[in-house]
Amino acid sequence: MADQTEAPPPGQNPVDHDDQTADDDPSSTVLDLTSFQLHDLDSVELPPSLTELDLTANRLTGLDPRIATLSNLKKLSLRQNLIEDAAVEPISGWDALSGLEELVLRDNKLGKIPDVSIFTKLLVFDVSFNEITSSHGLSKVTSTLKELYVSKNEVTKIEEIEHLHELLILELGSNRLRVMENLQTLTKLQELWLGRNRIKVVNLCGLKCIKKLSLQSNRLTSMTGFEECVALEELYLSHNGISKMEGLSTLVNLRVLDVSNNKLTSVEGIESLTMLEDLWLNDNNIESLEGFAEVLAGSREKLTTIYLEKNPCAKSPNYATTLRQIFPNIEQIDSHMFA
Repeated sequence: MADQTEAPPPGQNPVDHDDQTADDDPSSTVLDLTSFQLHDLDSVELPPSLTELDLTANRLTGLDPRIATLSNLKKLSLRQNLIEDAAVEPISGWDALSGLEELVLRDNKLGKIPDVSIFTKLLVFDVSFNEITSSHGLSKVTSTLKELYVSKNEVTKIEEIEHLHELLILELGSNRLRVMENLQTLTKLQELWLGRNRIKVVNLCGLKCIKKLSLQSNRLTSMTGFEECVALEELYLSHNGISKMEGLSTLVNLRVLDVSNNKLTSVEGIESLTMLEDLWLNDNNIESLEGFAEVLAGSREKLTTIYLEKNPCAKSPNYATTLRQIFPNIEQIDSHMFA
């Protein structure tokens, strides 16, 4: 999860608003005003040819009405400003911007999903790091959307997303979700991020194309529910209450498995994971390395990273030597890298 505040990009220093001048070349297509500490755009020229406008990390509380006339605009970022619901309402009537493909309102002061129905070609929509309490309003988002980010809000229920048939990435981490639901129509979904919620049971609603899935920091006690996700390549289940490795035998394409900070006492049930490269088992209750060679025989040549620190077995004599013998191509054991 990206941090809520970010430093200016390397080599770029904030300047005072009074000193701000922009390139007034009418043929300019990209205008990046990141971290200029602007309170408004009064001193900024907005060429009509703009296709990208980045206003990240300023002090804006409203939207300059001139933006509504930029008919060539494809990407608009208002990330990390001070924009509230009333200030963003005018965009619902910005007909000239109907071709917008990317709208970023991340890290502002929104309390609800804004009406973005005017943007009929929208591909990326980001309202993460706000104060949104409900997903009501997502039903108005165009069905062309491919990436939706609503992380770090106060959303309690997954709803109004059934029409997003083209969605590839859905980020709902750090909310107040208790149930996985209403996902069954997202048949093209490849990445689902639900970490830091209150989910107790896995329910992927029959989805089979997912490649990356995060359910870290929830309330899971079982690994069952992933059996049909045969395309899965990365699975993150750290910081739950899982006590047994199970239900993973069909995930033959899995490369990364993170089950750290759980209640595991042994490694089992992953013999078929022959593509496994990274295995995170730290902060569990695994007593011994006995059986590791057999259980992970299929991925013996591919495994390059393994974390087992803060398990009883990590204190055993010749711990690292034993693991290097089992996995000849290992590059990292816990925090120790091998040349």
